[in-house]
Amino acid sequence: MTQQPQEGFDRSVEDAQAWMKAVQERLQVSDNTQGPRAALEARLRETEKICQLEPEGRVKVDLVLRAAEALLACCPRDQRPEILARLKDIKAQWEETVTYMTHCHSRIEWVWLHWSEYLLARDEFYRWFQKMTVTLEPPVELQLGLKEKQWQLSHAQVLLHNVDSQAVLLDRLLEEAASLFNRIGDPSVDEDAQKRMKAEYDAVKAKAQDRVALLERVAREHEQYRASVDEFQLWLKAVVEKVDGCLGRSCELPTPHRLSALQDIAKEFPRGAASLGRLEQQAVGVIQNSSPLGAEKITGELEEMREVLRKLRVLGEQEEARLRGLLESRGACEQQVRRLEAELGEFGEGLRRLAREGLEPTAKAGTEDELVARWRLYSGTRAALAAEEPRVHWLQAQLTEVIGFPHDLQPLSDSVVAAIQEYQSLKGKSTRLRNAAETELWQRFQRPLQGLQAWKALAQRLLEVTTSLPDLPSLHTFLPQIEAALAESSRLKEQLTMLQLKTDLLVSVFGQERAAALLEQVAGSVRDRDLLHNSLLQRKSKLQSLLAQHKDFGAAFEPLQRKLLDLQVRVHAENGPQRDLPGKQAQLSRLQGLQEEGLDLRAQMEALKPLAQGNPNHQHRMDQLSSDYQALQRALEDLVDRCQQSVRAHCTFAHQLLELRRWIAGATQRLESHRGDSGPRDVQSRELEVERLVAEFPEKEAQLPLVEAHGRLVMEQSSPEGAAAVQEELRELAEAWRALRLLEERLRSLVRNWQLHRTEVDSGKKMVFTNNIPKSGFLIDPADPIPRHRHQANLLQEDEASHEDFAQLLSNFEQWLQVENSKLVRIIAMKTATARDLRTRERKLQELEARVPEGQHLFENLLRLGPARGTSDQLEDLRYRWMLYKSKLKDSSSLLTQSSPGEPTGFQKERRADTSHPLRIVDS
Repeated sequence: MTQQPQEGFDRSVEDAQAWMKAVQERLQVSDNTQGPRAALEARLRETEKICQLEPEGRVKVDLVLRAAEALLACCPRDQRPEILARLKDIKAQWEETVTYMTHCHSRIEWVWLHWSEYLLARDEFYRWFQKMTVTLEPPVELQLGLKEKQWQLSHAQVLLHNVDSQAVLLDRLLEEAASLFNRIGDPSVDEDAQKRMKAEYDAVKAKAQDRVALLERVAREHEQYRASVDEFQLWLKAVVEKVDGCLGRSCELPTPHRLSALQDIAKEFPRGAASLGRLEQQAVGVIQNSSPLGAEKITGELEEMREVLRKLRVLGEQEEARLRGLLESRGACEQQVRRLEAELGEFGEGLRRLAREGLEPTAKAGTEDELVARWRLYSGTRAALAAEEPRVHWLQAQLTEVIGFPHDLQPLSDSVVAAIQEYQSLKGKSTRLRNAAETELWQRFQRPLQGLQAWKALAQRLLEVTTSLPDLPSLHTFLPQIEAALAESSRLKEQLTMLQLKTDLLVSVFGQERAAALLEQVAGSVRDRDLLHNSLLQRKSKLQSLLAQHKDFGAAFEPLQRKLLDLQVRVHAENGPQRDLPGKQAQLSRLQGLQEEGLDLRAQMEALKPLAQGNPNHQHRMDQLSSDYQALQRALEDLVDRCQQSVRAHCTFAHQLLELRRWIAGATQRLESHRGDSGPRDVQSRELEVERLVAEFPEKEAQLPLVEAHGRLVMEQSSPEGAAAVQEELRELAEAWRALRLLEERLRSLVRNWQLHRTEVDSGKKMVFTNNIPKSGFLIDPADPIPRHRHQANLLQEDEASHEDFAQLLSNFEQWLQVENSKLVRIIAMKTATARDLRTRERKLQELEARVPEGQHLFENLLRLGPARGTSDQLEDLRYRWMLYKSKLKDSSSLLTQSSPGEPTGFQKERRADTSHPLRIVDS
């Protein structure tokens, strides 16, 4: 009975023991973490496979258990202890095998994972090492100035801090490498590898430390040099203040004391020259550690300070000579009084004329154009009063000197005080009126924004109310309200769009910052309006879709088709140029209204599409309607773009034309006032007034080609009648300019006669020194540091070789400027009918602008060499032509940007700044 179960039990026990023995032998072969990574990976795969055999072993153990149960059920009682003992041994062997499998696999897997993490950390370290090596490999670049050197030092310190922070990671890597080496014994983590890693890190750290040390030394030298320069400039400023205290009408010292003070100041100049010499020695090391441009800047700074020191000395010597002459003669008192009386009479007449023409009360302005005209009137009056500020200062200075005269000049002093008080009163009144007009304009421009805020609240309420409408009467109730809100939205958009087109006007009235803020606010409001408008259109489409469910397709389709035909007719009617700016603005408003109607039509078409589904005929009619709508929409967008460009160009042209006309009228009036005097009374003040006014001519003349170019662009975009009107305006402007130039020439001739008369008068008497230095201080300019007559006297001592060099440079620059100006004229005259023409014009303008530094270099060489005798007028004329050419080039670039919408405006870049500014030290 028990033989068969006994055999099955014995057989299952033998099979289980044999399986466990084989597994343990395989585990013993793989139970080793030493060796390369590939071998460890193979052992890991082997132990993983062995672990996957655990279910098989468990099946064999279960067979033993079942065989043991069968045998125990039929065997005698005395055999059961033996069977149970064998069964216990089998279970113990199984638990031992399973534990061994788990522990062996886990141990090898842990070493594998540890190694992998170490390799990842090491790779990250070497990536950082490679990046840092590449960063530190190039030599230290020379920098422009102190700030750049400090930035460079700060960057090097950041790199060094980064290197220091990697020390923690390196120590951890070395610890992990040592731990791995004890477990795996692989050469990739032995002591030599660890030492190499440590040595590479130390090399990078040494490079970073050396760089920081070098840059610290360079920055420290530059700081010391800058401190010395600041100290010298403080001394120079103190000397300037002392010299200024001895000059000008504000000086209260008697003439002998002023002369003594100037002599004391002259004794300080040798000490300043010695300090400047030490500065130059100190600058040698700084220049070596600076970039070429920085070295050039330092050299120029030193030359500039030396030039200022020299000119201070020259100015002091000249003032000493003048004071000595003043001590010899006091005969200028009566002449000065007569001059003051004449100047005071002219000043009072000018104030009365400004009060009568620019500050008389007028009727309340109703329209925006009237407000703008009033603001321009007050601004012009204010500018005219501001132009009289130097004369007021001169009167104040004269008043101070007149009080010191021994004669009784109290009536004259009272008249001067009264004239100055009247001037201050008119100045305050003009400022108040201008500010009031500006405030009223601001409020006028804010009205569309305020209206938009109220409309936004209404639109939000409509969107909230119409979220879900219960019945058909509700649809009929709210759909007209939404349509009315959309119509109001279109009206507001027209107002905001017109406001965006008035950029030049806003900038001229409110300034760049406030105008930009207002335009940004308008742009934001337009975006908010567009979002709400689209939401209302979608809501209207939804309501119309609900309403259309109660209609058939034909009844809904016919109105849409008629509306599309009506839009096509109206768009075609707008496809033509307008005569003037109001017509163009009205056309733009109409086109934008058509755009809004098109959006409304599109929403209705979207609402009708569900009714056409399922019917091929309806679907075909709907597709044809959509195709016609898209063609109309594209044509309408093109029309709106062209109309916006035309309005923007016309606004710019009108603004520039009006500004230039007003300036020409004001300049003509002021020149006429000077020409009206029949004699050379008060010659010097009139010469100064004329020179001050004529100095504004080059800037305005540079605007003429720009206005003409804008006019041609406007003519191309206007109807024949409008083009003829613009042509007439340009002709009138040219005639006014020619008349102004003719008046200028006549007045210059009159001034030359005055100068000749004064020379003849002065030649018959002793030389009289007059105090003509401005009250606000003196200006030291390396280009023209001393008065013209002394400057011309010094020019007599120039060398003949210098005269020949100057003549050659002058000829070269005139020839270069003539060629460049001819190219610019041809570029401005180019036709720009296509985008390709615009790009060609842009490229040629960029080439001209790239050669501006070359011309600036040639012109600076002329200035450094100085004009030879008899060529100062020629140099002044050349200076004016060079300035005019640069202005025309800049304005042509701006015009190109405005006249090419839709094309890339890559020419909108800043003009290269002229860095050759003379050092100016002005008494504050």
